[in-house]
Amino acid sequence: MMDLLQITNDPALARRCDALPGMRLFVDLETHGKAERQAGRNTFITTHQPEDVGRIKAQLQRARLMVRVNPLHPGTPAELDTVLAQGADSVMLPMFQTPDELRAFSRIVAGRAPIVALLETAGALHSFDGWVGTPGLCEVFVGLNDLHLSLGCRFMFEPLAQGLLDNVAHRARAQGLRFGFGGIARLDEGLLPGRDALAEHVRLGSQAVILSRTFHRPDAPGAAVQTFEAEVAALRQAEQALRARTPLQVEADRLRISAVIGSVAASMARRAAESAA
Repeated sequence: MMDLLQITNDPALARRCDALPGMRLFVDLETHGKAERQAGRNTFITTHQPEDVGRIKAQLQRARLMVRVNPLHPGTPAELDTVLAQGADSVMLPMFQTPDELRAFSRIVAGRAPIVALLETAGALHSFDGWVGTPGLCEVFVGLNDLHLSLGCRFMFEPLAQGLLDNVAHRARAQGLRFGFGGIARLDEGLLPGRDALAEHVRLGSQAVILSRTFHRPDAPGAAVQTFEAEVAALRQAEQALRARTPLQVEADRLRISAVIGSVAASMARRAAESAA
């Protein structure tokens, strides 16, 4: 069972997540440069505050709490002191480019909590071998939203179709690290349907994925109400079914999903060319 990561600073939602197996709560304090990087895109930038770490931690009995801090900067030591004092179970470093940055972050953490490396830049991808052995590192999580921009791709899932995540997953596991990537929509929704994204998680041995905002979207008037818990249960059922595939079925799904991603990327490129004309 992979971890389902829920980004929230809502204590009520945190308690609901804590009642479900395999959930990990995620307080997101990253703000530095994020609005500029993702300008004009349908992304959500949280307004979480440092005090939210303690508020969410107080709701949890079995779920773990991960906190994403800002990229390495002069205030990193104080930021880490604050979130670790409030009980963060792990800390995530975003937007690093070089092994030296992650190693500097590790020295500041100084073993007080496990470290999650958020691989979301071309620099971090290309220097993977130089930082995968960083002391204190427990997990490599690939952030597809920023990574695809850094690589000049049109569609968020293009690095997946290009096989880049296969290499990262294999090398992370060989180092004894957990591996996860991206976000997932409801099973039958999204440019790449959630079911297909989940199939790739299972194929790659992923152990973590972020639940997208669609899990909390109000359903259309007159439609059957699908609670958060029901959507998570459906995801778990699909995960179990996907794990039962034969190797031939896994490979057939990989090829089909790669074609879907390529088609979406080509469509995006055509629209961009038409808009520029």
